[in-house]
Amino acid sequence: MPEYEHILIESPATGVRQIILNRPEKRNAISTPMRTEILEALRTHDTDDDVRVTIISGAGKCFSSGYDLTSGGLMKDSPMYSAPGDGQWTRQATDTWFSIWDLAKPVIAQIHGFAMAGGTELASACDLIYMADDATIGYPVVRVMSTPDWQFHTPILGLRASMEMMLTGNTYTAQEAVQVGFANRAYPASELEAEVLSMAETVARVPSDLQQVNKRSVHRSFEVLGGRTAIRAAQELQALAAYQESVKEARKTPFESIKKAFD
Repeated sequence: MPEYEHILIESPATGVRQIILNRPEKRNAISTPMRTEILEALRTHDTDDDVRVTIISGAGKCFSSGYDLTSGGLMKDSPMYSAPGDGQWTRQATDTWFSIWDLAKPVIAQIHGFAMAGGTELASACDLIYMADDATIGYPVVRVMSTPDWQFHTPILGLRASMEMMLTGNTYTAQEAVQVGFANRAYPASELEAEVLSMAETVARVPSDLQQVNKRSVHRSFEVLGGRTAIRAAQELQALAAYQESVKEARKTPFESIKKAFD
């Protein structure tokens, strides 16, 4: 298996590979190199006959704290091309997460601790999501900086839940995440890893040639209902947020502003 700097690859069961976000000292903040490695690993798994399903989890105390704003330019060496101009970042972020949808083989997110902002984007791009019952999710950046980069909220969660998340930036428990449709199930933290592996082994029992059709059938139906179009339609609004006076002020001291958003 290839060697990576920001992720670990394990094979916990026959047909199952696991990508572990491995920046625990940074709460698994998603830098562009990490994002590139995640996509490279998933694409490798997609053409490996020994892999039928991939689990994505995080090392240390959490799944992911979101995008790494300290890494010096998230667009530099991006794994996805995006035409220049307003909305460039959100267009390529959207394409990044759609590329996980478009893989042949299923991907499962295993969330412990918390998944915030960009961490929720990565998780929501996976086909299945399972959470520890003491884990939380949230997008607090909407309080000070911008709308989400990958605007999955309304198509996946519905109007009321999405509106509350967007207008408050509050965090939500695993039980609430399951209730609104963000996650499939919540398990006691001590049982999460075993339960997710059991589900992955169940998924892996289906041959990949058939499973890719099963996966695509769900995504195609979602597209007919307008899900993909809705996510794309909202992506340019993230760029518009940068022109708001309060956001301009917040960007003068970005790290202090982000810290305030999490308070």
